[in-house]
Amino acid sequence: MNPQVQAFFDPATSTVTYVVHAGEGSACAVIDSVLDYDPKSGRTSTHNADQVVAFIRAHRLQTQWLLETHAHADHLSAAPYLQQQLGGKIAIGAAICTVQTAFSGIYNFKHAGARDGSQFDHLFEADEAFMIGELQAHALHVPGHTPADIAYQVGDAVFIGDTMFMPDVGTARCDFPGGSASTLYHSVRRLLALPPETRLFMCHDYPPAQREAAWETTVAAQRAANIHIHDGVSEQEFVDMRTRRDATLQMPVLILPAIQVNISAGHLPEPEDNGVRYLKIPLNAL
Repeated sequence: MNPQVQAFFDPATSTVTYVVHAGEGSACAVIDSVLDYDPKSGRTSTHNADQVVAFIRAHRLQTQWLLETHAHADHLSAAPYLQQQLGGKIAIGAAICTVQTAFSGIYNFKHAGARDGSQFDHLFEADEAFMIGELQAHALHVPGHTPADIAYQVGDAVFIGDTMFMPDVGTARCDFPGGSASTLYHSVRRLLALPPETRLFMCHDYPPAQREAAWETTVAAQRAANIHIHDGVSEQEFVDMRTRRDATLQMPVLILPAIQVNISAGHLPEPEDNGVRYLKIPLNAL
């Protein structure tokens, strides 16, 4: 059975959140939710997440999973808020422990559990099968952007996180801790070996000026036209391109607040004795 997919695009972070389900009244999964965060004021809000809540309630869906494709560097996850509102298990790939270890050093996290993935309700092993109600799904391990990236295959739809963008935008950067352009090349080629008609859903879109934001394409379209990794691009060509390009990129605006929250399954730090939560901003560490 192929899923129905509802997308919610956040223009502030260029992120797409998906609700994946089999129809009215069925179980669903939410993929890559967004907690609104204003870096100028330090305020959070739930405008994006509340749109997801409203859709799920309007269609009488039962939330089974709150899925993350990876520990995002460009937005904070709203998974704990959605879990509070709707239920469901927060899940990510088991290799998140590698990412936690790398960033725990940067943030000087020393508390028990900072590196064991225990903040999440479920850690998917590579290529693990699972169910979204009556929909069969697989968690495909596709590292390269980070060591923990997972693509979720549900019927003819694959939610590919930050492995690729739309064909005219290319592929994700590989210069974060544990990233590897060579590894990403093989992960992408694995995705592009799926049937040509397979629907691919992006986690982000950064559209050129001449088009509106878009987030759905196909394996065939990516193989024919992806500007970084279309058919015929060799691994060495890709690695050379990605290395040159990554050297010119600035850090994402929200990487320092986002990563510390997202490696903790979206849970914000506990309030201190004055009732205020505080994020840590390491200086001169990246």
